[in-house]
Formats: sequence, C-alpha cells, structure tokens
Amino acid sequence: MEIKVNFLDNLRLEAKFDDFTVTADQPIRYKGDGSAPSPFDYFLASSALCAAYFVRVYCLARDIPTKDIRLSQNNIVDPENRYNQIFQIQVELPEYISDKDRQGILRSIDRCTVKKVVQQGPEFKIESVDNLDEESSLIYMDPSKEDSSTYILGKDLPLEQTIANMTGILAELGMKIEVASWRNIVPNVWSLHIRDAASPMCFTNGKGATKESALCSALGEFIERANCNFFYNDHYWGEEIANSEFVHYPNEKWFKPGPDDALPEGLLDDWCLEIYDPDNELRASNLIDTNSGNVERGICALPYVRQSDNEVVYFPSNLIENLFVSNGMSAGNNIYEAQVQCLSEIFERAIKKQIIEQEIVLPDVPQHVLEKYPRILEGIRGLEEQGFPVVVKDASLGGQYPVMCVTLMNPRTGGVFASFGAHPSFEVALERSLTELLQGRSFEGLNDVPPPTFNSLAVTEPNNFVEHFIDSTGVISWKFFSARQDYEFCEWDFSGSNKQENDTLLGILRDLGKEVYIAVFEELGAVACRILVPGYSEIYPVEDLIWDNTNKALAFRADILNIHSLDDDELEDLVMRLEESEEDNYTVISTLIGIEFDENTVWGKLCVGELKILIYLALQQFEEAKDLVSDYLQYNDNTVDRGLFYQAVNVVLDIALDDELELEDYLPNLTRMFGEERMNNVVDSLNGDVKFYGLTETSMKLEGLDRHLKLIESYQKLHNARAARIAH
Repeated sequence: MEIKVNFLDNLRLEAKFDDFTVTADQPIRYKGDGSAPSPFDYFLASSALCAAYFVRVYCLARDIPTKDIRLSQNNIVDPENRYNQIFQIQVELPEYISDKDRQGILRSIDRCTVKKVVQQGPEFKIESVDNLDEESSLIYMDPSKEDSSTYILGKDLPLEQTIANMTGILAELGMKIEVASWRNIVPNVWSLHIRDAASPMCFTNGKGATKESALCSALGEFIERANCNFFYNDHYWGEEIANSEFVHYPNEKWFKPGPDDALPEGLLDDWCLEIYDPDNELRASNLIDTNSGNVERGICALPYVRQSDNEVVYFPSNLIENLFVSNGMSAGNNIYEAQVQCLSEIFERAIKKQIIEQEIVLPDVPQHVLEKYPRILEGIRGLEEQGFPVVVKDASLGGQYPVMCVTLMNPRTGGVFASFGAHPSFEVALERSLTELLQGRSFEGLNDVPPPTFNSLAVTEPNNFVEHFIDSTGVISWKFFSARQDYEFCEWDFSGSNKQENDTLLGILRDLGKEVYIAVFEELGAVACRILVPGYSEIYPVEDLIWDNTNKALAFRADILNIHSLDDDELEDLVMRLEESEEDNYTVISTLIGIEFDENTVWGKLCVGELKILIYLALQQFEEAKDLVSDYLQYNDNTVDRGLFYQAVNVVLDIALDDELELEDYLPNLTRMFGEERMNNVVDSLNGDVKFYGLTETSMKLEGLDRHLKLIESYQKLHNARAARIAH
C-alpha cells in the first residue's frame, strides 16, 4: 500500500492512503500541539486493533457475541533499551465461552498480521527519487535466483522472464504496481492481490501453484485489463477525453444514429443483429457509450475480426461493456498463448453455466488419476486436513470440452463452493480449478459460501450465474452430488503447441455453430486480445442493452453532479425522471452515474432513495420525503451520524405534517436527543436554508473528486501511450 505524507503546520503530518486521511502530531512536551496521536501511538494502536479484528472474525464465524469481550494492550519498555519492548495483550472473556473457544480466540490473536510482521523484523529501504508520482515499478519482494528459468505448462517463456517483461511494460506506462497481499493457506496453492498504487481501483488477483506463477497470473491479468480498458468500464472519463481525437482506441469508428433513433448501417453484422436485436427493439441511443457520454458524437464502435472469413465487424463499445464484462480477455507472451487463455476462459464459464443451470451430475475423477498430479493432490489434502471435504469432478461433459471442477464442502456452515477451471491440458485445468477455489480466500472466507438447494428456480435464476461469474459464490443444486452421473469420466487431452491448442479450441466453437470475433491490442507494448462469441460468452442477458444499460447514467449524471445549481423546475424534473426510471432506491449513486466518490463521504454512500429525500426536502414536498425517509431508515447502512440525521428528519416531518403540532414545543428535547448542530441542520433542511445536507458541491468538471480523478489519470496514461504509438 502506498502512503503519501504531507507536511502540515508545526509538527503535524497528514498521511493519505486509499480513501483515508490520518493526521499525526506530537505531544506538547515534544514541541507539538498535541492535536492528534503521534506516529508511534498509531503503531501501538494498530497492534491492538489487529488483535481485536482476529477475535471478531473468530467469533463471527461461530456466532459468539463480542459485546462482553474486552481486550487491552500495554507495551512494557526495557529501561536500558527503549526499542526493546514487550507487547502485552490481554483479553477478558465471559464465562459462557467454552474452553475450546477460549483457546481458539487466543490462537486467533496470535495470527495478528501486525504482530507477525514485527516478529519477522521488516527491512527498511530508504531512497531518494526525482518524482514520487512518476516513479514506476513493481513493488515486490523477489527472493528468486537471478539466473533461474522456470517453465510451466501453457507458457512459452520462463516465469522469471515473463515477470520481467510485464514489469517493464507497466513501468513504461508509468504504473507503480504494488503487491497488496499474498495467500498460501494450503500447499502448492498461491494467490495474491496487486493494484496500481496511484489508483487502487485498478487491481487484479493472481493464482498459481507457486508464488512466481501466481505473480505472472496477476500481472498478466493487469495488462489484459489495461489493454481492454476494463478497469474503467463503467466510469465517466471526463470532458477532455470525451472530445479527444479518439476515446477508446485509435482504430475506433463512430456511427451516427439513423432516422428515428434507428441502428446505423455498418454496425455489427447480420449474425450479431439476430442475437442482439431479434425483435427490432434495440435503438441507437441504447448503444451510446457511458465513458464519453458524447451523445452528439454517436456510437463508438471497435473493430473485431470475424474468424469464419477474416472480415472486420464493428461492435459498439457499450455492448461489449454491458454484456461481456471481463469474459474472454487475456495477455500472453505471444498471440496464440493469449488466445488459448481467452478461449479456455470462455469454455470454463459457458460450460459452468450449462452444468449449473441444467443441474448436470458430473463424474468424479478416480483416485488413481489424481495421484498422477502429486502437487495438486497435496493441496487438496491440505484442505481436507482443515476439515473441508473436497470433490474433484470431470466437467468435460464426456470429453467434449477442456473443463474441470473442484468442489469444496464446509461442514461448519453447510455451504458448498464449486470452482471450475479450463485449459487444453487436463493437469492445468485441474490446477486452475483448485487455485481459483482459494484465490484471495482465507479459511474464514469459506464460511460465506451458500448451501446447495433442490430449488431449481434459485439455481437457474440469471443473477445466480452472475454471482458464479463474479466470485463463484452462487448457489448449486443438491443434484450435483448425486451418485447417478450424467456422463462417464473421460481423461481427456486437448494439449499441443499454443497454436495447435488455439486451432483446436476454435474448432470446437466452429462445430457448435458459433461465430468468433477477435480483437488484438498491442499499442501498450504487450500482446493482448479479446474474444467475443455472441450467443455463448456473454455474462449478462441481452435484454440488459435495453432494460439495464450502464448508459442510463447519461440521463442523470450531469444533473446529479450539478445538483446544487439546479433550480426548482430542474429539481422537479430530475426527481420525476428518477421515479419514472423505476431505479431501485438501494442503487448507489456512484454506480448509477459512473463516478468514483470517496467511500467515506456522504457522496460515496449516497443511494437513489436518499437523493430523492434530499430533493423532496429542497422542494418542500414533505409528504413525498416522509414516505422515503421511513423506508430509508429500515435499510440504512450509512454512517451512524447520517442515520441519526434522518431519524431527526423523520420526527420533524411528522410534526410538520400534523396541523395540531408545533415544532417549537418539541425542539428543546429534540435538541437534547439529537444535539444542537444536527437539529440546526435538520430544521434548516426543512425550511430551505440548507439544501442537500452533507453533499459537497461538484460539477461535470469533477472538482474535488480525487478518487475519480485518480482513475482518469490512470486511464490517461494508457490514452497517451496509444496516441504516441500512432504518432510514430
């Protein structure tokens, strides 16, 4: 994690990281102002808080209440060496906690991350740089030998060289990549989380049998997502980029809508139009991209090569963003390596969907076959030793597809987690199923998976598949565990050179009667591609183009960002459009309009329902506001302070709407209950002196929205690299 420090007045300091700001000072006796804890005080508190976190996690997993648990920490200083200290952590546990859980809680405290880092003894590297913002590198502790060359199946270069190549590419782009976390909870299963230090919203996860292969996976995913603009998919990119020579890619093409908002000629082909517009309901306005929001410019479309005849077909960027999400993207040491990964991913998700939705019973992989892969078997046994039964299944549907499945059961919760992996090599597909299962997860994280069900409607519901796509935590059928399998086990093998594997996988899709469209991206210095298989590789339903398109942001973005400058008629129009859109009141505004707000601000937590409340209060429409406030208080997950504000608003609205009640009669005791400052804001919100309480002013210029501006700055690096490439 990158922490940037600003020097304030006197000895005060300000540390900024992610969406947080921490201020430190020194006591007056050390010539500070005593306005905040000292840096060392924060260090001591971090240890106690970390210990308490692990206690909380342990208790939550076992439904043990923590309200009666108390924890404290004291540091005992050696009088002869103040840097030699004992951290004494004591925990007071109520009598009803069993001896077994008492020991478990103490063991959980022992896992405290702060404690383990201190005990390990961190190394400090102190250096001078010319410019902190321009310094780019991979922030990674690399213990490997310089001359080592480790090859793995499916990769045409050694892991060490691949890491060096990808690191160099990211450094050229000006990306400072940091490894935020590692996990290795069972043998031969590694995962990690990396992110752009300057824009932490840009992150990826990697997995593999070794730490080097997991790092390769994470870096490759970062490069693929940068090439495919995936990090910035649902966001507004600002006026400058929206009006630049190109918005997405130099080879993009813009199409003007036809008469009466008809789809323009030259967009998509007949095959795709039959899939995406079967009833002639799709309009050109449905395909305006949310990133530029440039309605006058038209539809931004990207060229893809149709594999059946090598013809170029233009796909709206909006369609790709809405339906395919991240499916079918990859980077590689060469184009065939990248395409094999893309196609494998497409089969993994398509066959997984088919198995789950059709409640197909898969055959178990025989033990003698698993024993051919001792490193994988060691990881499986590691899970079972921790009390998680594992079932390994052949998901190839009788040898038709290169897909495997590893399913974990959690007897503590009754939950089941089905993880799928795909690759032309049986071994690689099996390994990916296992590493995907544990990517970024702790043993405690396995408590969140849902139990199986015999309710077929719950299994086949479209959102269930989306949950499986996001993190594999969707529901599966109990039928999955039946001993009456629908297919015989097949020890399949589609492996060969990367070119041979690419041809084989494309051949399977051709035999299924599918058209395949490929775009290759090399402007950033890496080989990356994206593959679309219409009617097969979409993640979201086609209907979303009309009914749940991300470009609905265009109807609200400008007015919401300019809300402080709208007059009453404009506010009336905005709230009516929100009502008519039937957008769920739970929808977060940042998601609706594609703007990243600091999550710890009122803007960051603002939902559609709360925004409507604030608009109705500004318009003095108290009955409408009252109905929404009552609902809001039922599901509010905002801050305690914000919740109390609306509790007070609710009471004052009751008084305002009752002709027999006078606010002055209740104000003294309401002030005692809610505090003078809060009540002043409540009263002023109802009389119109305060509008949109808590929302700082902003506009389409995005001033003050540092989190979003960092995202745009990150995209601007890619945009500049593409512009420089075509300039030469």
